[in-house]
Amino acid sequence: MMKAFDWQLHKKGYIPMSGQIIDASLVPAPKQRNTDDERQAIKDGKSAQDIWPDDPAKAAQKDTDARWTLKIGGKVRYKNGKPLPMIALPVFGYKSHISIDRRYGFIRAGEVTSAAHADGRMLRHVIAENSSSEVWADTAYRSGTNETWLADRMLTSRIHRRKPKGKPMPRATARANATKSAIRARIEHV
Repeated sequence: MMKAFDWQLHKKGYIPMSGQIIDASLVPAPKQRNTDDERQAIKDGKSAQDIWPDDPAKAAQKDTDARWTLKIGGKVRYKNGKPLPMIALPVFGYKSHISIDRRYGFIRAGEVTSAAHADGRMLRHVIAENSSSEVWADTAYRSGTNETWLADRMLTSRIHRRKPKGKPMPRATARANATKSAIRARIEHV
């Protein structure tokens, strides 16, 4: 069954039949200034009203769903053939997981989680129906479970392959990843 949005696009001639690209973006939230006890209560899953019952105005301003994560950014830099340390930036907030149509760039599905949530766990939640069988994503989405799940639904995985630990990237894998990146880059514009 088509969703109302998909049906309206279909009537205009936009038929999502060229595959889908999946990615996640970090969305920063204002940092919270909590005491150790308040922080522990948030980790234990208590709501803001439970933590600050006597101060409803304060409870309304507190974000108990956002979490911290480390964003390791940029390309690996080398000096004298050895990789330099990567810079890890702490980020407090959320992740926006989306799936777009490869050809038209429309967002087909999306979910929001805390920043600490693993990207790979969200694959099955953002796969849209009524599309081509090809699915592009970065290495964060590659796992045996996801590959099996895609194969069971007759979807073709175009997910990047990881570099073997302690070994150089095989040339064929690097070329395949580069080809996939040329297509997957489209989601960065969305």
